[in-house]
Amino acid sequence: MDLSDLHVFRTVVEAGGITAAAGRLHRVQSNVTARIRKLEDDLGTPLFVRAGKRLQITPAGRTLLDYARRLLALADEARAALNDNAPPRGILRLGTMESTAGVRLPAPLAEYHRRHPAVRVELHTGSPRDLMAMVLAGESDAALVARRVCDARLAALAVFDEELVLVTAADHPPVRRPADLREGSMLAFHPGCPHRERLERWFGQGGREIARTVELASYHVMLGCVAAGMGVALMPRSVLAGFVDRDRLREHRLAPPFRQVKTLLVWRQDQPQAKVAALAQILRRGAAKLRTA
Repeated sequence: MDLSDLHVFRTVVEAGGITAAAGRLHRVQSNVTARIRKLEDDLGTPLFVRAGKRLQITPAGRTLLDYARRLLALADEARAALNDNAPPRGILRLGTMESTAGVRLPAPLAEYHRRHPAVRVELHTGSPRDLMAMVLAGESDAALVARRVCDARLAALAVFDEELVLVTAADHPPVRRPADLREGSMLAFHPGCPHRERLERWFGQGGREIARTVELASYHVMLGCVAAGMGVALMPRSVLAGFVDRDRLREHRLAPPFRQVKTLLVWRQDQPQAKVAALAQILRRGAAKLRTA
């Protein structure tokens, strides 16, 4: 059973017979008849019975018709999704870091949905290393990562400039170097998080050992623990804006190269897609507005 046979079958049903279907398909009647018989042989059941001079669809044919219509529609959707000149449609599988998902993406994704309602976005979070691996494996269409791209198979577009700040409890004295910390506990995401790696390098270059690392799964929980005095955290400054107990925290600006980080949109060079190009356009336009604000 192939799509061309299903197309012939659907046309016969919709046209009401072999002769009319042959005219629509620009085929000879014998060819249409042969394709229907081949489909019946493949499926092992008759799809039509002759009632006088007319063909009547069987119950099995009626069942197949529903599947044929869905399969042919899905095939059309797949062709359109792979056509760079066609409007975006289908599923956009987008990977992102936790901070980007919570702070930077809501507005661009809302605009994306308004402009391209035929696309359904599936969002998943993870570390940049894992996210890029998923893009390379074809498990994601694109990802937003804060990590240099060294693989020639990936294309990258800088979309966000983030200022990273060290966050402590509000009563902590100013921090310029690790020696200024009252105690050396660090609150962070799982290994592979770029902000965790940067904070570890900051401790290391300052010659101070990390007393303890507390791994947490969300920025909201992390900020609550920082406010309670459990340790320090490094995160994009934009994350702090949505924290309700902002007055319980103090942010400390670090010297370069620990202060700035770029977020990149990455995708496979050999798999250009209209869905990804449309997202890149929205993110590029949003980044330009942020720079001029």
